[in-house]
Amino acid sequence: MNTLTGTIHGRYASEKKAILSLCANHDCYSINDLAHELETSIPKITRIVTEMIQEGFLVETGKLELATGRRPSLYGLNPDAGNFAGVDVNRDSIIIAVSNFSGSITCVIEDVPFTLQPTEDSVASLCTLVKGELKKAGVDLKSIRAYGVNLTGRVNHRTGYSYSYFLGEEKPISQLLEKGFGQRVVVENDSRAMAYGEYMGSLKGAEGNILFLNVGWGLGMGMVMDGKLHYGKSGFSGEIGHFPLLDNDCVCQCGKVGCLETGASGLALHRLILEKLQQGRSSLLSKAYAAEEPITLESILDAIAREDVLCIECVEQVGYTLGRAVAGLINIFNPDIVVIGGRLSTTERYLMPSLRSAVNKFSLNLVSNDTAIKVSRLGKRAGAIGASFLSKNRILNELS
Repeated sequence: MNTLTGTIHGRYASEKKAILSLCANHDCYSINDLAHELETSIPKITRIVTEMIQEGFLVETGKLELATGRRPSLYGLNPDAGNFAGVDVNRDSIIIAVSNFSGSITCVIEDVPFTLQPTEDSVASLCTLVKGELKKAGVDLKSIRAYGVNLTGRVNHRTGYSYSYFLGEEKPISQLLEKGFGQRVVVENDSRAMAYGEYMGSLKGAEGNILFLNVGWGLGMGMVMDGKLHYGKSGFSGEIGHFPLLDNDCVCQCGKVGCLETGASGLALHRLILEKLQQGRSSLLSKAYAAEEPITLESILDAIAREDVLCIECVEQVGYTLGRAVAGLINIFNPDIVVIGGRLSTTERYLMPSLRSAVNKFSLNLVSNDTAIKVSRLGKRAGAIGASFLSKNRILNELS
């Protein structure tokens, strides 16, 4: 495997690994700052940084702005030292993003058709497909230092197991992915990766706590607390979709009744529309329904874009239910920002007014006044971008 550990060696290997980890989290440092962080001398750090520049890991990025005196040089990761690929696995497609060594997104490949099944052959096919798409996009596979792969549902990023694509106790999916890619793989829950992508991308530099709600076919949440992803004791935090909030007698995909996901998700929107079509309500989807053709989430989103009254009415209902949950989250966490992402965020024009209305009604004013509610700026790219960032930062942080 093309790992960073194997390329860092010599007398100052531990210091070099620590510097890579620092730069992965905080961009650029001066010689003085690095000496302070590593609790060592300036001459020693100067020698180490010079070696890392010669080895291709660091570059001079500019000068530190000072009011007076000589401006010291700043050093950061060399963008040409390698790439990191992120793969967001959706229900029927994948999105791929590539970031360079310094964290800039260099390539995004959207909506590649694929449906992952919980089998070894399907995992191998995913790896083959991703590598093929990267080659077509002109990405040198030898330059990729690690892959990040997002999966829906419960994912243990430490052990590499996915409980949505479970392959047996002795075979974590990360092991099969590493075999297929021939490289280190970091697996992550899709909502957490989306939260991290938004935090490191469109919200870079934001302070405090950020909640990201992934409103797709299901409903998940990623939490950034004090600049770090929050996992909880067992690594499964963020299962907001299975919060028992509703009294609707709807059986959730998890087997429980009354989960928030049954009223605030793409699945809920789909069910509401089918119920109203069955009642004889008119819609752009009525013809397809009468012909017993499948009504997909994509066809619903298309009808909303074409201002279908029935579908808009249902998405507003979903937005209001989601807003009640957001009000509760604000009351509990008092976050700086709540970001609404996922496929239903494309219905922003109709989803957000009803969501905000519920937040205003159910949240405590003193708590919610300072919380901003935004729609994801990265859109459907958030997960893949987050996966690429996570693979980079996790690999570099593990070195120190």
